[in-house]
Amino acid sequence: MGEKGIQMAPVLKTDSLMIRPFERKDLAAFTRYRAQPDVARYQSWTEYTYRDAVTLFERMDYTTFGTTGNWYQLAIADEKTDVLLGDLAVHFIDDAQVEIGFTVDPQYQRKNIAFHAVNRLLDYLFDTLNRNRVIAVTDADNRASSRLLEKLAFRREGHFRQNIFFKGAWGDEYLYAMLNADFHCR
Repeated sequence: MGEKGIQMAPVLKTDSLMIRPFERKDLAAFTRYRAQPDVARYQSWTEYTYRDAVTLFERMDYTTFGTTGNWYQLAIADEKTDVLLGDLAVHFIDDAQVEIGFTVDPQYQRKNIAFHAVNRLLDYLFDTLNRNRVIAVTDADNRASSRLLEKLAFRREGHFRQNIFFKGAWGDEYLYAMLNADFHCR
């Protein structure tokens, strides 16, 4: 670990998944699922191109993983085949708090991939990096994300009504959070 908690991005494993830094070979699959309307529905983009994926990839500096204020994208891959299944977003808010996000390729959804990947990421954030609080913000209409966060034992701490003008309309968002102590008591 470097200065002030900075380190290389981790490679985390579960029984069937590997969570790792993105590689250039992931970008075609990443673009394909991010461009799907069902994926883009709750995201900031409407269209997603290969150039968008390359730009994101080239901006990512995994040697500074853990730097306050930075977002990092981690790949969720099949542990045996290394096929890209989805991704995790990690935002280091400050020395104590982290925001996360998650996306799973629709062809791999409903297989508990996000559950196992997020759970493993939480274990790393709380146990290895000793962070105090992890949050996630989701569109109030994104029932799948809400169900996942609640299954993981996140607490819904806020319902922000019409707080975001998103794709031409005002929308609601939910704020979920989990404390380090909550993670170890669930």
